Amino acid sequence: MQFGGKYQGSSFLELLEVDYAQLRPDPSQLAEGFRLSSVPHGTTVLALKYVDGVIVAGDRLATEGNRVASRDIEKVLPTDDYSLMAIAGAAGPSLEMARLMRVELEHYEKIEGESLELDGKANKLAQMVRSNLPAAMQGLVVVPLFAGYDLRRRTGRLWKFDVTGGRYEETEFEATGSGGIYARESLKKGHRNDASRQEGLQAAILALVDAADEDRATGGVDLLRGIFPIVKFCSAEGISPAEDSDIERVYREILEGRGRGGS
Repeated sequence: MQFGGKYQGSSFLELLEVDYAQLRPDPSQLAEGFRLSSVPHGTTVLALKYVDGVIVAGDRLATEGNRVASRDIEKVLPTDDYSLMAIAGAAGPSLEMARLMRVELEHYEKIEGESLELDGKANKLAQMVRSNLPAAMQGLVVVPLFAGYDLRRRTGRLWKFDVTGGRYEETEFEATGSGGIYARESLKKGHRNDASRQEGLQAAILALVDAADEDRATGGVDLLRGIFPIVKFCSAEGISPAEDSDIERVYREILEGRGRGGS
């Protein structure tokens, strides 16, 4: 397919860089009077393997310093039919990166006539994280998780990233954000790669509940407002969400177990 400009490849990001550089905002240029504390930040997200693929989950809270910016932000976003991105860090740049990632993958598929391999998708996201480094140096950090179902290998896979764009594949689970350390400690207790869908859901909710217990910026489950974490499954059948009713049932089971002296 031929374009009117100089770039003739299949990358939407490179197309912008070469022919439409003026359309890409410069993240290193922040407005005068900008205050980092006024930027909403997403907190805890996690990903784990289960028998059919991967589960990606996140709480719904966003904070501005010590105040609540949003109680129902969605931090787990599909990037195509078989991959998901979970965002933590500065909410605005994170959401924009997720949207751009989806456009990038759609553009590649339209130009090449086939979807990118899951490894290639992870590489694309690493490039986006790297391009955000100037803004990250000023505090607008984006630290996503990426997970999906590898149709070629027939298995779920997941990656974490650092602010320089380094990507690291994890073999079992990962969590990031302000409550990430507590979510990881929770998952260490009983996670299994061969867990059933229900067991995987229980592990994800328990990890978010444990993170919310220890980290004030993690939202957990809000029964009063009917706000539940976002949990999505990705398998050979594609992406499917966990129902709020299922999440509530698991949460109540956790509370009952603790009321009886359980962990």
